[in-house]
Amino acid sequence: MGLKTKITLVFITIALVIVVLLAASSLATFRQFSLSTAQERARVAAEIVRLYLTESMVHGTIQHREAFFKRLQSVEGLQSARVVRSPSVVKQHGQGLAGESDTDEIEEQVLQSSQPFYGLVNHQGMQMFRATIPYLAMAESTPNCLQCHDVKPGSALGAVTLYISIDKQKQTGITSAAVMTVLLLIFTLIAVLFARRMITPLLELASDIQLVVSNARQGDFSTRLKSQGEDELGQIGRDLNGHLDYMEEGLNTISNQVADLMRYERRAGGDVFSNTLSMVKSLVDASHYKQAIEEDETAEEVYGRLIKIFNEHFGLEYFSIYEMDATNNRLQSVSATCDNGGQCSWCDPDIMVRADTCRARRTGRLVNDIENPGICTAFRPVVKEGQVWRHVCIPIIQSGSVGAVVQLISREERLEQLKEALPYIQVFLRETAPVLEAKRLTAHLRESALSDAMTGLHNRRFLEEYIDTLASYTERHKTSFSVLMLDLDYFKKVNDTYGHEAGDEVLRQVAKVIKQQLRSSDIIVRYGGEEFLAVIRDSQKGTGSAVAEKIRSAVADLKIQLPGALLQKTISIGVAEYPDDSSSVWQVIKYADVALYQAKENGRNQVVSFTAEMWHDQEEF
Repeated sequence: MGLKTKITLVFITIALVIVVLLAASSLATFRQFSLSTAQERARVAAEIVRLYLTESMVHGTIQHREAFFKRLQSVEGLQSARVVRSPSVVKQHGQGLAGESDTDEIEEQVLQSSQPFYGLVNHQGMQMFRATIPYLAMAESTPNCLQCHDVKPGSALGAVTLYISIDKQKQTGITSAAVMTVLLLIFTLIAVLFARRMITPLLELASDIQLVVSNARQGDFSTRLKSQGEDELGQIGRDLNGHLDYMEEGLNTISNQVADLMRYERRAGGDVFSNTLSMVKSLVDASHYKQAIEEDETAEEVYGRLIKIFNEHFGLEYFSIYEMDATNNRLQSVSATCDNGGQCSWCDPDIMVRADTCRARRTGRLVNDIENPGICTAFRPVVKEGQVWRHVCIPIIQSGSVGAVVQLISREERLEQLKEALPYIQVFLRETAPVLEAKRLTAHLRESALSDAMTGLHNRRFLEEYIDTLASYTERHKTSFSVLMLDLDYFKKVNDTYGHEAGDEVLRQVAKVIKQQLRSSDIIVRYGGEEFLAVIRDSQKGTGSAVAEKIRSAVADLKIQLPGALLQKTISIGVAEYPDDSSSVWQVIKYADVALYQAKENGRNQVVSFTAEMWHDQEEF
């Protein structure tokens, strides 16, 4: 029910209540007036009867009173009148005329109490006004009642009963009330119509405001109020329209700018306000996400956080992340979720061997199978009966080329959800791209700073950064490791005889041979010019010496082809054990160096393990 209808019904209800109350009040007032009039007429008639009876007694004509009562009944509205004697008068003067001593209950009550009775009663099948008025014995009246009657002063000598018809008054009252009601109804109708006319502009304004607010809640700020003239209502309408214009313009500007910032093509219509809030929230979330990944240490941590965003923020069930290995032109899988219960792959395995097989990698553009089904022939999911899969592949551009590819997969029934989330996902990926590139570059620079450019081995700086980690690991796992200090014999002659390029080649070949004799968990460092250091992790007593002997033998067997010459070199190796020889890693390295010095002194091309006497001999020397 509308506000206009409600207000009209309220006015009509109030008016009807007023009409009913006034009509009822009028009828009650007229009834009271009629009863009061009848009562007054009864008093006058009773007084006339009293005076007549008194004069009749004085003049001796009391026996003709019956004719007087008959003439009295001819008075308009007076239906009947009779007089009754009190028991004291009957006792003193007899019964009187017929019926004057026959009293009813009301008359007996009046005679006993000496109080008159006035009220409506049924008489001869009709409702009439009855008045039973007592005649009291008064000594001071003229004539003196007590001269003829033997009663106490104030006692009732008799009573006159009058029946007066009120039909005419009732009809008059009903007619008057009806006329008044009709007049009130006409006035009320005019008042309601006038009030409705006066309040209509306000109701229309309220209705327009309701429509504007309803549309605004749905994101539509284009609805405007109709002009309501030059009064206060019109001013309200113009002011509100002005505010709506400002809000619509501002909201569209903000929405367009946020959409440009997100590189999101905003669709016309829809809930602009909600869409803008979603875009702004996405940018805020992306900003927090970027801050978090910038503080991550490695690219692997960044990928882990991105996967968490896919799972928790967007509710994605299936996706894959591939990273580009530019050296081998291959894609390598970082993460993948699948539905085939076997090998987790949504594409032709050839993309892992030849990266250009991936359309997103090859073109550097988004591949949208939702809008262009079958666009990528490399997409080959394991299809179960009744399932239809769609995918979107998004390249992550780093330094102008594709550094990674994110593949989003969805069942057909969830495509709309993926389409809605896609612009927001791209925001997160754009924030991820430079951070991933920075992490990779940092890792590359760090690796370069910790590696020897010529041999590809770790350098001494790497050892300095890694040594504490190595010690902590060894203590935590209650194990040990061996330190091998290695030095090529007579290397200076190579440089002097064949030149530094030949010397560099010798170092590269020897480094390769040493690395081949070690496990992947062991560490090999180019410690100085022709000096190397190896760490044999998780070793037992004697393991270091055995590995050192393998290295010595392999180097001795190595034939190095140089321009115009074939060289064979030997190597001397010193071995020390941690923590058997010392609880300080750097001291153990020093002990290995001491053992190496001893190997050199003993004639080179041999392995020497450190003993405490070597350290004492060096101190004495």
